[in-house]
Amino acid sequence: MTTITEPAIRVQGIEKSFKDLHVLRGVDFDVARGSIFALLGSNGAGKTTLVRILSTLLKADAGTATVGGQDVAANPGEVREAISLTGQFAAVDEVLTGRENLVLVAKLRHMKQPGKIADDLLARFSLTEAGGRRAGTYSGGMRRRLDIAMSLIGNPSIIFLDEPTTGLDPQARIEVWQTVKQLADGGTTVLLTTQYLDEAEQLADRIAILHRGTIIQNGTLDELKRLLPAAKVEYVEKQPSLEDVFLALVGETGETEGEETGEPATAGTRADKKKKEEAAR
Repeated sequence: MTTITEPAIRVQGIEKSFKDLHVLRGVDFDVARGSIFALLGSNGAGKTTLVRILSTLLKADAGTATVGGQDVAANPGEVREAISLTGQFAAVDEVLTGRENLVLVAKLRHMKQPGKIADDLLARFSLTEAGGRRAGTYSGGMRRRLDIAMSLIGNPSIIFLDEPTTGLDPQARIEVWQTVKQLADGGTTVLLTTQYLDEAEQLADRIAILHRGTIIQNGTLDELKRLLPAAKVEYVEKQPSLEDVFLALVGETGETEGEETGEPATAGTRADKKKKEEAAR
């Protein structure tokens, strides 16, 4: 029976090979309930393979894994009821509207009041105004938020996000980060795979570094930082910025030609004033 103290995800000695290619070589870690756990690694490190094993889409060659207290190999059906998986690319139907995508998934999962579920999720992910538009007109960040909203239908307690910000622009990435934080704040356990250092730093309660099929380090951000020597204070020559050059050339007085004439002060008016002052000397 699942206990409160039992981790949401437990991975012990997981191995997986594809013919002569050893992808996972004995992976171990726990994920606490209601936390964000980042699996950080470069392309080919084995992140997606591990997620596929934990989501029952692939069988491990060795080792054990439990998700939501259920063994992924022995009880795949129970595991699927507890989880949701969002892949690297948003799996939305671009012909349907955002709301229609959500209603469709709710009906496929035999949920009651699919329309209400759709409206609630649109509101939760700030998509209400866009709900009546075709998903094909959405920005990358909006499509990803809709994709995550679709994955939450049925209230899964654990969600796997496999490189959720791949191909997104900086603003869209921030939108997805905010969404992930909201999930954890609501009690959802999030296992996030990423190759972006800043993403793991921004989101994760714990970070496991997967390299060549093994976890080479696992800890909080502060614990990982303490693995390196303490920072040294050294003198570093600072090169002037364009702002420094500009202020040195035009002076830093509060009075500007724009103030005298009633016109907006600009770099040009400040430079002209400086020239006039020099000519008068």
